[in-house]
Amino acid sequence: MKKIIVTLAATVLATTIATSSFAANHYPDRDITNVVVWSAGGGTDIVNRMISAEMAKYLDVNINVTNRPGGVAGSLGMSYVHRQKADGYTLVGLSESNVGAAVQGGWNQKMSVWYPFIVGGSPDLISVSAKSKYNTLKELIAAIKKDPRSINASAGGAGSIHHLNLLALMQGTGADFNYIPYPGSAPAQTAVMTGEVGLVISSLAEQQQLIKGGMLKPLAMLVANDQKIDGFGTVPSAFTSYPGLKKYLPIMQSIGLAVRQSAPDYVKVKLTKAFNSAMGSPVIQKWAKDNYYVLSGLSGSAASKQFSFLESLFSWTLEDLGAAKVSPATLGIPKVSELN
Repeated sequence: MKKIIVTLAATVLATTIATSSFAANHYPDRDITNVVVWSAGGGTDIVNRMISAEMAKYLDVNINVTNRPGGVAGSLGMSYVHRQKADGYTLVGLSESNVGAAVQGGWNQKMSVWYPFIVGGSPDLISVSAKSKYNTLKELIAAIKKDPRSINASAGGAGSIHHLNLLALMQGTGADFNYIPYPGSAPAQTAVMTGEVGLVISSLAEQQQLIKGGMLKPLAMLVANDQKIDGFGTVPSAFTSYPGLKKYLPIMQSIGLAVRQSAPDYVKVKLTKAFNSAMGSPVIQKWAKDNYYVLSGLSGSAASKQFSFLESLFSWTLEDLGAAKVSPATLGIPKVSELN
């Protein structure tokens, strides 16, 4: 009897090893689904459809993109994917805007449950109305220092990436703007054009048509390099006038996709190779150039580090603003001041 049991156990083990070996050598052998947590037509959706199409060429299977918006900060889509088997056949399309889902009560997981791939994002910039008397960032900062909180500033909703960039600008320059929240970048940009606020911070991708149309006047980019805008000219980096901003900025969009962290290593390896191949494709390169996107290409531990930093930054900012339903400390989210 003992011999039969040992033989049976050995057979089961051999079968398991053979099955795992087959899966590793043949992944993927069927179509993959990418569940985007935001609505169709948005920035995250567009980026995921493009990168999925390019990755599919390398993987030789289809990557079917679907949308599952809703919940809190994309929690509905993330929760759905997290419930699926961690076999590499269900991905999640996400962005930096998902990192506050846990502290806002959307779900009880940290971003560390994902093994992410970051395509990139459009950099933020500081702009004023085309009719504004301010022509440089130095002029604007000098004015607010003479009369603190005399200039209203908008940067989308409280706790958004644009709001965090405004807070970083204030910390790095000593300026004290009066923050006026709006439910998104579009109304925030309209507010500066109508004179409700004196400046707006949002992404270049969102502002580009207003800049080219002569409605907004950009003063500075919140990234290390100057940015040339077709039909307008070059917008200088804020770091040129205020080198101290490097301690706080840039806080960049991080749009991409992820597989569950518990997926097998062979899945992560294959997806990483496909992602790297896709990032180098002419399609992605041209789209990024045409739409003022800065490509990242981070994956695995490097991408996880970026999301962990953003999760800490967003979560503790929401806590400080009184907008967190769950304390970051309760979730085990450390307070990190800068990306090391």
